[in-house]
Amino acid sequence: MAEKFNFADMTLVVGLGNPGSEFEGTYHNAGWGALDALAAAAPFRSPRGKRFSFARLPSGVPLVKSRTFMNESGSAVGEARSYFSARDASTLLVIHDDSDLPLGTWKVQFGRGAAGHKGVQSVIARLGTTDFWRIRVGVRSPEPARARRKAGSFVLSRPTGKKAALLAAAYDAIAALAATESRKE
Repeated sequence: MAEKFNFADMTLVVGLGNPGSEFEGTYHNAGWGALDALAAAAPFRSPRGKRFSFARLPSGVPLVKSRTFMNESGSAVGEARSYFSARDASTLLVIHDDSDLPLGTWKVQFGRGAAGHKGVQSVIARLGTTDFWRIRVGVRSPEPARARRKAGSFVLSRPTGKKAALLAAAYDAIAALAATESRKE
């Protein structure tokens, strides 16, 4: 494992989300939102019969959108790892929403458990390890502790106004990090 995260060290970047227009732009699809910012003008394409679509960073690293429902993300990640021959889990980056982080923030971590995120749990179960990188994109709006809603009550809704802008800024910051680190190679 690398001591410090660097996009240039990744062999596969996967964004978690739910397929279908009814889930487009929801908090739960933050992984896909970040990938869209990373891909910029690169179109996503779907290999025939596969449970994912992909684009590539300018460095050639595949950006993969799982095309399974969130709770079944592990099957898409496993299929993508085989397709791209990305065997080493420590060079895998999974980007997903996280209701434990404030909206618009993000955090890079390695080797952590799922903390109740069923998509991440599916990935861990498929890989048989937690030894992979994650970018957790915060989707929790500030609210008093007594009014805190369960994640399931809002992650399938779409942010608007300032909330959408905060999320978009997080996606742009992640894309900027990738661009900066890729130039260091």
